[in-house]
Amino acid sequence: MKLDYSDRGKQPVVENIEALTVENENYRTTIWTGEKLQVTVMAIQPGDDIGLEIHHGIDQFLRVESGTGICKMGPSKDDLSFEQAVKDDDAIFVPASTWHNVENTGNVPLKLYTIYAGPDHVKGTIHPTHEDARNDPNEQE
Repeated sequence: MKLDYSDRGKQPVVENIEALTVENENYRTTIWTGEKLQVTVMAIQPGDDIGLEIHHGIDQFLRVESGTGICKMGPSKDDLSFEQAVKDDDAIFVPASTWHNVENTGNVPLKLYTIYAGPDHVKGTIHPTHEDARNDPNEQE
């Protein structure tokens, strides 16, 4: 079965989120954008990371489907006092307005999906690479 990676937000949809996540090869693919929720799937290459970021007023949930990494969080860029290893089946809960990063510490892509409450990226966003995400004028700190 061919997986549909188009952003079908604001439509009722049932998805195999594990298959969408594991088969995704892009750094970020936005698969559903609603009024108060957004879902993206990500493939973080070995040695790469999500990038130190903060989502003002937006809670975030991430679930690791495959790979290993380290999650860091804290109240400022210079104070990431929370640090914990993550692996398959782990869930990460990021409170709104918290600085955070997830780094791939393994030898294979770190595959995860993330839920933003509310949306953080432009509907339909696809970033094939981390560099594409960094250079996207619509992306904010």
